[in-house]
Amino acid sequence: MKARALLDGASVPRLGAHIRLREDPARASLALLAPERVLWSDPIAAEILRLCDGERSVEVITTALAEVFEGERERIRADVITLLQELADKGLVET
Repeated sequence: MKARALLDGASVPRLGAHIRLREDPARASLALLAPERVLWSDPIAAEILRLCDGERSVEVITTALAEVFEGERERIRADVITLLQELADKGLVET
């Protein structure tokens, strides 16, 4: 069994090899497409996922989101890590 990778501020997340993001204009939403499943994102999760390019760290993603959404930076960082950790645990995001 593979050990669970824990994300932190230095982690550089990217979508898994077989994971794709697709805009769905009919739902005005972003879909996370994985083999045999589809996950629909809310607007904030969509912004986080768009920034997961394998080049930006969690800290850089947090900074970018803090510029767009007015909120406490530490809260934004915690929310980013929580979402990405859940997706990483499901094999949808890698670091």
